[in-house]
Amino acid sequence: MKFRFTRNNNGGSMKSRIESVLRQMRNNSGNLEINPSTEITSITDQDTVNMFTNECGARSDLITLSEERIIGGAQAEEGGWPWQVSLQTNNAHHCGGVLISDVWILTAAHCFRSTSDPRQWTVTFGISTTFPTLSKRVRSIIIHNNYIPATHENDIALVLLGNSVTFTRNIRRVCLPEATQNIPPGSIAYVTGWGSLEYGGNTVPDLRQAQVRIISNNECNAPISYNGAVLPGMLCAGLPQGRVDACQGDSGGPLVQEDSRRIWYLVGIVSWGDQCGLPVKPGVYTRVTAYRNWITQQTGI
Repeated sequence: MKFRFTRNNNGGSMKSRIESVLRQMRNNSGNLEINPSTEITSITDQDTVNMFTNECGARSDLITLSEERIIGGAQAEEGGWPWQVSLQTNNAHHCGGVLISDVWILTAAHCFRSTSDPRQWTVTFGISTTFPTLSKRVRSIIIHNNYIPATHENDIALVLLGNSVTFTRNIRRVCLPEATQNIPPGSIAYVTGWGSLEYGGNTVPDLRQAQVRIISNNECNAPISYNGAVLPGMLCAGLPQGRVDACQGDSGGPLVQEDSRRIWYLVGIVSWGDQCGLPVKPGVYTRVTAYRNWITQQTGI
């Protein structure tokens, strides 16, 4: 059984409606008493599978969440972060990216400093960059018009796939936040990628994951930290003592948070930082909420 609600339904109304249906089923009270305004549609087993895989922000309940860092840390499990993709040139991993629909990838603008020719890029899916589950050609690349490399401002880009992907248990889209969504300092987030395990090192073939905490822009802009370089369209995440961080090769990848319904939202895109894992030098991410309207303008999502 699956319940689907619109965004207009609040948590209380959803909970009460579900509990009412479940109580009637438990008590075996005959025909269910359904509000006439509620639409009930019979679906097949395959329809159920399709509905599950088409939902954004869903990941397997069996996947564990390690608190270890990407730098020297834990390998992710297959299907654990089904929206993570690898952007590759010459069959080699170059940047991370995030699946936001069946044809659109969100990533960082600085990933295309060497070339923005779509013919030079492929997008791969799965936890291994060496043996990917799926590979797709790129039709076009959209870099934010106001991207400024020197300050990392507007470090965001979109990649349009040559053709659509079919969602599966291991390939799904992440949810995008509303522009007004709050991201509280101190809240937990996860960053994933194939970046190097130490500053200046090589990228790794298998996807890794790390738990970090959101750090306020005020704290991140302290003189001992980034001294005012973190702009409103940016977001900091890490730990004050360092050691837990993204690194080279993680660029363009996702920083995600889970809501109370166990749905995952993209809150940041790996952008820049001072080396990797240094104390009071957390990773700096493109703040997705600041570019929510831009994403809609470009993609209709």
